[in-house]
Amino acid sequence: MAARRKRRRQAQDVIGVLDVGTSKTVCVIAVVSGLREGGAALAGVQVLGIGDKPTRGLTDGVVTELDGAEQAVRAAVMQAERMAGVVLEDVHLAVACRGLRSSTFTASSEVEGRLVDDDDIDRLLEAGRTYAERDGRALLHMNCISYRLDDAAEIGDPRGLAGTKLAADLHTVTVKHAPLQNLLQVIERAYLSAASLAPAPLASGLAATTEEERQLGVVCIDIGAGTTAVSLFAQGHLLWNDLVPGGGGNITTDIARALAVPALDAERIKRERGTLARTGTEDDAATFDAPAGSLPVSQRAAMSEVRDVVRGRLVVHLRHVAQRIKGSGVAPYAGQRIVLAGGASLQPGLRELAAEVFARPVRVARLEPLPGMLGEFCNPAYATATGLLHLALDPGVRRRRSGSKPAGYLGRVGQWLSESF
Repeated sequence: MAARRKRRRQAQDVIGVLDVGTSKTVCVIAVVSGLREGGAALAGVQVLGIGDKPTRGLTDGVVTELDGAEQAVRAAVMQAERMAGVVLEDVHLAVACRGLRSSTFTASSEVEGRLVDDDDIDRLLEAGRTYAERDGRALLHMNCISYRLDDAAEIGDPRGLAGTKLAADLHTVTVKHAPLQNLLQVIERAYLSAASLAPAPLASGLAATTEEERQLGVVCIDIGAGTTAVSLFAQGHLLWNDLVPGGGGNITTDIARALAVPALDAERIKRERGTLARTGTEDDAATFDAPAGSLPVSQRAAMSEVRDVVRGRLVVHLRHVAQRIKGSGVAPYAGQRIVLAGGASLQPGLRELAAEVFARPVRVARLEPLPGMLGEFCNPAYATATGLLHLALDPGVRRRRSGSKPAGYLGRVGQWLSESF
């Protein structure tokens, strides 16, 4: 017991982040020695431990089996804790549930000719929160794009200015209560609580893009196994995000059907043979052994056949993503930049294919290396977990207040939703 108390005291100086994805669950534990003023820069951060385990019990980002999802979370957290030598009590959690909604609207209030003060700002933002949470939705994130005071627009900070009507252009990300509660129940069953919640598209977008890109306008497309997270930034603000069904798992399914092989073998073929890069005629004609169903025999499969399957699926999927971006209403602000993240972004030739589909320059994300981060984790497949570190260190992100924890799962959910904003 004394040893466990000691480990908990050590853990007071560390933060833990958790990304429960469709195919993998990632937990990162880091110690923080300092923050750069004015943002979520990863200054003075040392990674202590990383857990990476296959996910069970999730379909397209939605919890479908509590026991399987709980075991995946426990395994990833315990792996990270053993490496770090600490015990986590809470984590900063990425949310990628079905029903994630991005909205932009204007909230306004009268100031009657006074100088704008903090109370005016708080009242305005509270009105925005109330509006965002209508229809029983849970607010995950809210950012102010700009303020307006009477006829003056695009005001960064109106405090101290005189006017009669104050307005704020707000962007919010909300989610349906039921899938969020199921995700939080998984965390609770693993003896953890949520220190903060963040939309997964926002987290991956922060890790994958640069500050300059977010100022000029950029779209981040994080292609996971079951869902594709899309985030659009301009002038340094998050303007829109979305979760598009489908991802790398669909490619695996297509390969399994085309070659009549089990899913596990199809996944291996995708990783080892699923290149999109154009090759010579001789390479296209090359074949390899592929297990034939459940029988202990193999069949010859052509490299070109696998490439055609992968390419066909990704063209359809990227076009669907492009339509969602076009329908966002804010696509013109994103400029001409696209950044790819997620495990599927490592597919050879995907950058070139995406450039064809979107007709604009595309690059693959390069994550900022952190002290203590193993090389195998410094790739776009771990953008969401890395982005959670950005958000966890951001002074602007609201936390749960310290003190006694409410009894039971529903109590914790209620406290988080009432105190986080």
